[in-house]
Amino acid sequence: MKKIIRIIDQINEMVGKTVSWLTLLLVLVVCLEVIRRTFFNTTSIWSMELQWHIFSLIFLLGAGYALKHDRHVRVDLFYTNFSKRDQAWVNLFGSILLLTPWLLVTIYFSFYYALDSWQLGEGSPDPGGLPARYLIKFAVPIGLSFLLLQAISIILSSLLILRETAAETSLKTKH
Repeated sequence: MKKIIRIIDQINEMVGKTVSWLTLLLVLVVCLEVIRRTFFNTTSIWSMELQWHIFSLIFLLGAGYALKHDRHVRVDLFYTNFSKRDQAWVNLFGSILLLTPWLLVTIYFSFYYALDSWQLGEGSPDPGGLPARYLIKFAVPIGLSFLLLQAISIILSSLLILRETAAETSLKTKH
């Protein structure tokens, strides 16, 4: 189990660090667009679309990395005060009952949504927009797959924590 956890964590770490460079690209694209608008009084549809495509890639492909580092949104009223064992139970049940089923359904439908887009050769509906809109649509199931991998890592990590704390409790009660 530890090897699987380590492999999944390494994948999401690598993807997250690689995707982080897209933030620099996004800043550059936005700055260039501001310069074009301010000094040349011009703008382009493709540049605006490129900005939201890059932002989407950062968000989608970085989701597994964010979950790995516990940087996702959490309504945290009690969790931080829980013991490590209770946190493991919350993570286990939340990942199995909520996160994993949602991801499986969403990956399935988003893949076919992107596939339909590819088969149609979908591009931007706006003149001067970016072609191949299906590329960004395929980022949805890919990004969610990285998130699913991290959910599996969390499930396995939670099981390890529960097993370790059960063994510690068993040793304490014997002494």
